[in-house]
Amino acid sequence: MPVLTVGFDLDMTLVDSRPGIADTFRALTARTGVRVDAEAAVSRLGPPLRTEIANWFPPEQVDAAVRTYRELYPAYAITPTVPMPGARAAIDAVRERGGRVLVVTAKLGRLARLHLDHLGLVVDEVAGDLFAEEKATALREHGATHYVGDHVADMAAARAAGVPGIAVATGPCPADELRAAGAEAVLDDLTAFPAALDGMIRLALER
Repeated sequence: MPVLTVGFDLDMTLVDSRPGIADTFRALTARTGVRVDAEAAVSRLGPPLRTEIANWFPPEQVDAAVRTYRELYPAYAITPTVPMPGARAAIDAVRERGGRVLVVTAKLGRLARLHLDHLGLVVDEVAGDLFAEEKATALREHGATHYVGDHVADMAAARAAGVPGIAVATGPCPADELRAAGAEAVLDDLTAFPAALDGMIRLALER
């Protein structure tokens, strides 16, 4: 068996960043004068920031708006963010089984680190600015054996990396979509993760 190495997505998998992201979008509106519907934006977290910004800004302003959003992010998004139910226990479960913990996210790595440090969520590696199959590069590089996420794109990442995808139905994608995307397990939230991980480890040992 390879060393247990579990990758986690960040937003709506390990952390509920919706309040802080909404505040950041409101600050972006105040700074730029371009209206962003913050509630609509946070209802579909997962894809890269540029994708959401492009819904509100003309193409020639997208790059500048992304830079401004990221400049505002530390002041507005970090403090309101809270761990998702079961997040700490999920990380602990990996460590208790002798494993390593990765975070692989579409968010910039330095911004992801701010969240993790603020909440005291200790992980071994952070790989950022990756989405869907792009995440497979980091998962393979760090020897991931499983990947956990809330989005169908996370299940695409797991497939591309050749590892089991464990889905949590805590983000914008319902359970049936996550199953259809190839999730080997679909959990209501991370509180069920330790038991699901044990089941997968047993199956792998029996093969």
